[in-house]
Amino acid sequence: MRPRRVVVVGAGMGGLATALDLSRQGIEVLVLERAPRPGGKVREVSVGGARMDAGPSVFTMRRVFEELFEDAGARLDACLKLQPAEILARHAWDRTGHLDLFADIERSGDAIGRFAGAAEHRGYRAFCERARDIYQALEAPFLRSSRPSPMSLAARAGLRGLPALARISPFTTLWKELGRYFRDPRLHQLFGRYATYCGSSPWLAPATLMLVAHVEQEGVWLVDGGMHRLAEQIEALATRHGAVFRYGSHVDDILVRDGRATGVRLANGEVVAADAIVFNGDCAALAHGLLGHGASAAVEHQGADARSLSALALNVHARVEGFPLSHHTVFFSDDYAAEFDDIRARGRLPAAPTVYLCAQDRPAHDAPPPGDAERLLCIVNAPPLADLRPLDPQEISTCMARTFERMAHCGLTLQPTAAQQLLTTPADFQALFPGTGGALYGRATHGWAASFSRPGARSRLPGLYLAGGSTHPGPGMPMAALSGRQAAQSVLADLASTSSRFPRAMPGGISTP
Repeated sequence: MRPRRVVVVGAGMGGLATALDLSRQGIEVLVLERAPRPGGKVREVSVGGARMDAGPSVFTMRRVFEELFEDAGARLDACLKLQPAEILARHAWDRTGHLDLFADIERSGDAIGRFAGAAEHRGYRAFCERARDIYQALEAPFLRSSRPSPMSLAARAGLRGLPALARISPFTTLWKELGRYFRDPRLHQLFGRYATYCGSSPWLAPATLMLVAHVEQEGVWLVDGGMHRLAEQIEALATRHGAVFRYGSHVDDILVRDGRATGVRLANGEVVAADAIVFNGDCAALAHGLLGHGASAAVEHQGADARSLSALALNVHARVEGFPLSHHTVFFSDDYAAEFDDIRARGRLPAAPTVYLCAQDRPAHDAPPPGDAERLLCIVNAPPLADLRPLDPQEISTCMARTFERMAHCGLTLQPTAAQQLLTTPADFQALFPGTGGALYGRATHGWAASFSRPGARSRLPGLYLAGGSTHPGPGMPMAALSGRQAAQSVLADLASTSSRFPRAMPGGISTP
């Protein structure tokens, strides 16, 4: 009997995890990626002769990647040099209002006490306890399980877990719930930013996103040489187990016959037959018919109002003066609510943006790197409407000027030349990730039901499986890796169920946990 062949479309983090899990089980795996390198949103660019990250700059939930490597007969720390982040982020509102959050809760609490007083210190400790409880209640029955429903979540939690589920506050917004712990508006703003980790508004996202605080406190990790090294190591390990990667391969069409996916057609006309296909791209591309009419009904179509945030992302190689940068620094706007009103209600760039800056040459301390220039990634939230209402170049120019003004307001100056910077706009993200309008995180996590609205590993089309940040359990590198592992589990379960053909998958079907 011939080996079963699985085609993985896309070499992002979800597709890489799928390819590794399937190939080590003896499945013939072919990964087709239109970009020249693996990683997807874990991108690397060259600016001013320097290579730098243009996507995620750290990762959390280290155990997810340790398990992925261990199951494939390797060790994460033997393949990569990892460094824990001591300072999670430095936050600034002006030249004197600075606050560091640390991986250590005690240090963060002491810093908050000095910054905002003893009452806010106590509020922070209570907030951390609540974040831990939410994470522990959701990790096994939600994050590490196949696509859940409210009923299945309760069933997986069991009788002992039901009281904890009752305390996760899914029906309260993050912004409202934070008011129970913090009175200082700056702290309210700081912790509200956790909603943007999945491209959402803190005024619409559920309070369950407080769990991000606990995830960070369990460890934030930097990769020596940049985050792209992680993608390269997973690719190398999958290749060692027999997976084949073809880059510059653009899949035009997912082929469907007798009601199930049977292969793909590439832009050059080549047809590749497969027993199963795993799509590691944004599900919006499928819904918009960008991979053929036959696969367009494989997922639910969502409107533009359901999309997560996009961004203006500026990679800079420049000299920095006047502000003690950490690896991660956030320069907050004076009116956070107006910023989200501009983006979501008015569909425009914020008049007064909050600015995130990653100083990639400052991994563990504040000391500036040797030399005259640093590698920086500067990000501002933007509307995800590049396919509907592209941003005007003048609007982009104005927003970038205000971005530099916000940093200067806090004391930071940098003056790169045109040759020392690379700007990625929502239109560029739309080109990189078609069908998204530039949205970077799939569906926004708005409202209690949003977390249950992401598709699971099995699509509505038998033979077509899904992985990546637009699927369950959500965006972010560890979540995408978990989605890829869940897709592999679903494929393996279906392959094992019959020697002749795949079963017909039901819409929203649940794969093995």
